[in-house]
Amino acid sequence: MNKLTHFNQAGEAHMVDVGEKASTERLAIAEGIITMQPQTLSLIMEGGHKKGDVLGIARIAGIMAAKKTSDLIPLCHPLMLTKISVDLTPLPDAVHCQTTVKTSGQTGVEMEAITAVQIALLTVYDMCKAVDRGMTIDQIRLKKKSGGKSGTWIREELSSNIIH
Repeated sequence: MNKLTHFNQAGEAHMVDVGEKASTERLAIAEGIITMQPQTLSLIMEGGHKKGDVLGIARIAGIMAAKKTSDLIPLCHPLMLTKISVDLTPLPDAVHCQTTVKTSGQTGVEMEAITAVQIALLTVYDMCKAVDRGMTIDQIRLKKKSGGKSGTWIREELSSNIIH
């Protein structure tokens, strides 16, 4: 197993020096789900929500979150992202979120993809909490990453194992 990279030899937290790393195409895909009452999902899909287009606003929130990840996570590098997509798919009593983030650089975009999922789903919660406080955000995880020295990693059990 590799050692934790965000600590120096004295055990102090530090930002990893990526200056000597090769610049490569980097990609990360993450996912998560928010479960809710079927009536809540119907309200979202019918567009009858007082606050507007819930999924559209959640998509924009996820994109904004990916761009601001280094402001939220202390040792995360600020990156020039080349692509951010946030896909929100309604299920019978849930919304599935999948994000894809890309860059060309010296460090990966896993944190940006995972942050985008969390904030998109949290935005759905925020917009719908007045009608359904029992919503649950769950199964947030990295599905795939590629690029860099470690190459490609793919979660063995992809979306097919998400609750629905």
